[in-house]
Amino acid sequence: MTAQDLVLDLYALQNPAQVAILQRFFKTGPGQYGEGDLFLGIKVPETRKIIRKYRNLPLEEIKKLISSPYHEVRLASLLLLVDAFTRASKQKKSWDIPKECSEITKFYLSNTKYINSRDLVDLTAPQIVGGYYADKDRSKLYQLATSSNLRERRIAIVSTYHFIKKGEYADTFALAELLMHDPHDLIHKATGRMLREVHKRVAKQPVYEFLDQYAAQMPRTMLRYAIERFPEPIRKNYLLLKS
Repeated sequence: MTAQDLVLDLYALQNPAQVAILQRFFKTGPGQYGEGDLFLGIKVPETRKIIRKYRNLPLEEIKKLISSPYHEVRLASLLLLVDAFTRASKQKKSWDIPKECSEITKFYLSNTKYINSRDLVDLTAPQIVGGYYADKDRSKLYQLATSSNLRERRIAIVSTYHFIKKGEYADTFALAELLMHDPHDLIHKATGRMLREVHKRVAKQPVYEFLDQYAAQMPRTMLRYAIERFPEPIRKNYLLLKS
């Protein structure tokens, strides 16, 4: 099987009725953050189902898909990279990470111009970037957080979801502080969501302390996402700090 076989399988699932819906959802109009993105009209579960038979597609074939003009083809490529990374990482020794993992992460970060949508980032960055840097120096995440590329900034904060699931949140807090005054609401939403995950999965008190310090200066969207599942009295108190 080849990359072209996968593309043909996806083309066979085209759903023109879904295209307009997806274009609106991902804001592909002029001046919007997903401007110009093209869709086949395939839902994510359908894409996941298709790629199952391509799990053994060689890495060089998977890489051919990343530059497709179609959103679903790029998603298929990235989901296959996640699968390849996950399988390779399970083989790692305590002192090393497989060469394939390093190659996947390097390829991913050198092709962020094609990872140009929030779903493409959110479904892949925690595994490919967070998973790679889990046991390494994480300064790369801080470089991404200061990038002029919106998607790279989102990759930085969303990658920390991998750490959160392991009980770590220091980098989430540090990156949230760094992104506090980011101009884009996609970053506000992602950062707030990561703070919410720390509260949900790790510890509540550190999040309260972080918000005590920053809620008043935090973008309202970021704050609302962070406190979405707080007890109502606590949530209202933080909203009052922002008013």
